[in-house]
Amino acid sequence: MPRRSLLQALRIATIVALCSAALPCAAQGAGDNGKPVRIVVPVSAGGSADKLARILAVKLAERWHQTVIVENVAGGSGTIGAAQVARAAPDGRTLLLGGEGVTLNASLFKRLPYDTNHAFRGVIKAVVSPQILVVRPDLGVRTFQDYVAYTRRKPGELALGLPGNGGIAHVAHEMLARQLGIRVNYIPYPGGGPATLDLLGGHIDATLITLAAVTDYVRTGKLTALAVTTPYRSKALPQVPTMAEAGVQNFAVESWQGLLAPAATPSDVVERIYRDAAAVLAEPATLAQLEEAGFNVVASNPRDLDATLTRDLPRYAAVIASAGLTLN
Repeated sequence: MPRRSLLQALRIATIVALCSAALPCAAQGAGDNGKPVRIVVPVSAGGSADKLARILAVKLAERWHQTVIVENVAGGSGTIGAAQVARAAPDGRTLLLGGEGVTLNASLFKRLPYDTNHAFRGVIKAVVSPQILVVRPDLGVRTFQDYVAYTRRKPGELALGLPGNGGIAHVAHEMLARQLGIRVNYIPYPGGGPATLDLLGGHIDATLITLAAVTDYVRTGKLTALAVTTPYRSKALPQVPTMAEAGVQNFAVESWQGLLAPAATPSDVVERIYRDAAAVLAEPATLAQLEEAGFNVVASNPRDLDATLTRDLPRYAAVIASAGLTLN
């Protein structure tokens, strides 16, 4: 294992050990009666969220000795799946594989079937990762500068697939478009998987997507990567420049994914799930698998994730208001 991955595994393992020492003994699973645990993924199968959820589900099922089901509940830009979790019994057996969409939707939608400020509590921020701009190889676009030139030469013609209408990719690209004076044709999909399949099939021209969803396609040359949105390059695709290196100043977007629970879930249940999920993420094989896919594993605790939600709600509200984006 590379030195960095080993150090990362040791760091997470230390966090888990400290948490375990501070907690009383508890039942193995998220629930005490053997009923299945559901991880609701609010987008279609095949994207980065789905990949992360299935890795966690397999490992948690082994640890808890009970069934852990991944359920894809796509639609409504993630709000349908989120609403199911918000309404679920707060017993730790229904979890949401969420990300920025939870906070983005609070501002994108005038009405939601739940109150974002009070519907969820953080369990674990599992990973962070860049968004990456990729195009089909036969488009004739090889660099980010080529992309900007193409979209200026043919305003509104380039078909850009979005993993979700109003998601982090939509907001990030809209920020880029306003800064660079470009215009594209947004094509929303119910998740990164369908958007990627249509891009591979030549039905759209490009997508901005969580890097882990397309690493293998970039490595094999099936997609051309132009830039990542973070201020740092990804270790999974180190040849891909950052937006700043490509000439876009003062631009940085880092996405996160993790588990959330209904707001009334007891703290001891949340802490138990966090401890076990963090232990899973600290396993060298799991850590290596996620990093190879393009995720950066952080395994931060419930309080850190709650702080992220609290911070991002007003932050994204300001960005969305300035961009004039709404979904209903």
